[in-house]
Amino acid sequence: METKLKLISELVEKDNSVKLTSLVHLINEENLKQTFSEISENKAPGIDGVTAIEYGENLDYNIAKLIDTMKKGKYYPQPVKRVYIDKGNGKKRPLGLPSFEDKLVDTNIARILNAIYEPIFLDCSYGFRPNRNCHQALKVLNDSINFKRVNFIIDADIKGFFDNVDKQILIDMLKYNIKDKNFNKLIRKFIYAGVVEDGCKYKSEVGVPQGGVSSPIYANVYLHYVLDLWFEKVVKKTTKGYVKLVRYCDDFIILAETQEDTQNILKALKIRLLKFNLELSKEKTKVIELKRDDFDKDIKGPRTFDFLGFTHFETKTRNGKFRIGRKTNGKRMSQKLGQINQWLRLIRNQAKLQDIWKQLCRKVVGYFQYHAVSDNVRNLKIFMQRVTEILYKWINRRSQKQSMNWKQFKRYLKFHPLPRPRVIHNFFIKKFV
Repeated sequence: METKLKLISELVEKDNSVKLTSLVHLINEENLKQTFSEISENKAPGIDGVTAIEYGENLDYNIAKLIDTMKKGKYYPQPVKRVYIDKGNGKKRPLGLPSFEDKLVDTNIARILNAIYEPIFLDCSYGFRPNRNCHQALKVLNDSINFKRVNFIIDADIKGFFDNVDKQILIDMLKYNIKDKNFNKLIRKFIYAGVVEDGCKYKSEVGVPQGGVSSPIYANVYLHYVLDLWFEKVVKKTTKGYVKLVRYCDDFIILAETQEDTQNILKALKIRLLKFNLELSKEKTKVIELKRDDFDKDIKGPRTFDFLGFTHFETKTRNGKFRIGRKTNGKRMSQKLGQINQWLRLIRNQAKLQDIWKQLCRKVVGYFQYHAVSDNVRNLKIFMQRVTEILYKWINRRSQKQSMNWKQFKRYLKFHPLPRPRVIHNFFIKKFV
């Protein structure tokens, strides 16, 4: 399959308008079995309750039956099971859990779509793409603001993006390159499968459930045509100064040099989104004017913006020159500390201290892997101080015999240290992978 997908990518790279007429045959028994071996067994089941282990007990029969059903045109994905996860700001994010069999098929669809659209997508897009990640988007944002004439920042937020994607428009976008009728029918079935919540099934002409394997790709395709191409082909040709778009899925930042360009872009952006049944959130969308050359300048309005879990703010270099800095978003750090506090409270009497220590270190290292970026070490030290205080609190509640005073606890830390904050993602080096 990898060889065939590579050939598809090469075709699209040579001609972005190429029409692909034979794709559905790539979803076959061999590729489905390979996908099965790669999917984690710990994933939550969908509405049918079938787990990966249960499905694999009779794998050959199940996949042969699935292929036969697909060839007869009788395969229909089950509605996804809707659950809600905490966003960390008091709100809940809806998440769709597909059945395991549908996940097998959807994973193969996602691989094919990635092969088609990866050569088409523009450099301004960083979310859910091979060899691209959040830190690359943050690095580009950092360099663009610091080294280009950026005076205005549009922190844009699309109101309920995943819930408002027009399904028919999305299908029409996919049909531009994909001319395999059977493959398009399969995609259509997934997009219109619906959701089940509290035992009730819901269908809608809008919305793509978050949680599906292909959902991020659908989001990228939709915003590629709605936003990326429009910005590249239309906006850049009408502006007077420097402008740049940095997008991670439905989160994006627009940088501009002049106030006139900023106002025109924001006005045009609202009109553009309305054409595709989308709108900007009035509460979350804002414009930040930077004090680039005059730190004493009196500017009204917001002074910071949030992007990819970090709060970005104006600061100075050692030479007193303007630059942008960043720190972990306060709500995100509070959420993580709350999770660690809850975990320690539940596990303190169920595991040995050595095991608690190892698991806690893994949790902290995982947090550092994302948040240990330039400018954020001070914030990470505050995080570790709070983690240490929470740890001291709960190990002293294990029992009176096993409790420690602060002096004993510090001695234990000396011989069993917790991870120390350090920069992992340095945005100030010239080359950044």
